[in-house]
Amino acid sequence: MSYSKQTLVFAHRGASKEAAENTRSAFDKALEYAIDGMETDVQLSRDEVAVLWHDRFLGKLGMPGKHIDNFDYAQLQAMNFAAHFSPAARPEGIMSLQEFIDAYRKRCHLLLEIKNREWEQSSRHEIKVRQTLDRVGAVDDDTIMASSFNLDSLVYAHQYRPGFPLVYNFEPEQGLQDAERVLAAHPFLHGLCLAIEAIDGTTVALLRSYKKCTAVYTCNSDEEINKALKLGVDILISDVPQKALQMRNR
Repeated sequence: MSYSKQTLVFAHRGASKEAAENTRSAFDKALEYAIDGMETDVQLSRDEVAVLWHDRFLGKLGMPGKHIDNFDYAQLQAMNFAAHFSPAARPEGIMSLQEFIDAYRKRCHLLLEIKNREWEQSSRHEIKVRQTLDRVGAVDDDTIMASSFNLDSLVYAHQYRPGFPLVYNFEPEQGLQDAERVLAAHPFLHGLCLAIEAIDGTTVALLRSYKKCTAVYTCNSDEEINKALKLGVDILISDVPQKALQMRNR
């Protein structure tokens, strides 16, 4: 089967099967492959520095009851965010969003997922959105996009920076009817990012009719990658980007 070369392969939190996710090592490893882009996660330290971390808690660092926002940026820098992946890994403190953008924006596409949590005050949600968009600066294409599972955050982002490409992340249980409702109500959205198990040809056709970007997460198995490629999605997010690239380029 010959697949469309239009599908872009994004490394999920870097090459997260080969190095600790959301670290410089993982991002640098991902760029050893011919990837098209990288996805990462934005949270906020206690002293309001935008940093890269996915999980709600710091269990991987031996602190299961603590959040990123329980610590200042300097404290997070002093922690080892690579040790959970391998005791032999080179120690790495947390990476700031500014460092990430400075290091990689000219090397591939970037998808910045803003993680706004239910325990945070709405004012911190807004700070996180503003910091993310301000760190990127002016854009005239979609080589850098922001996404979130929090629709209110994206509405605020659009009000703060009209024209910035914003992607709404769907939960796995959201499907076609949700897509119809969201696209009709929020035409500013650049696209949707759906769970691979929840997407089908009808949903892809709907997004194309609205001229919106279609992204899918997280495609790791042969079956998942094949499904995304056959549907001709715009962005395929994977923990194993090298496998997705090989399958796309057959």
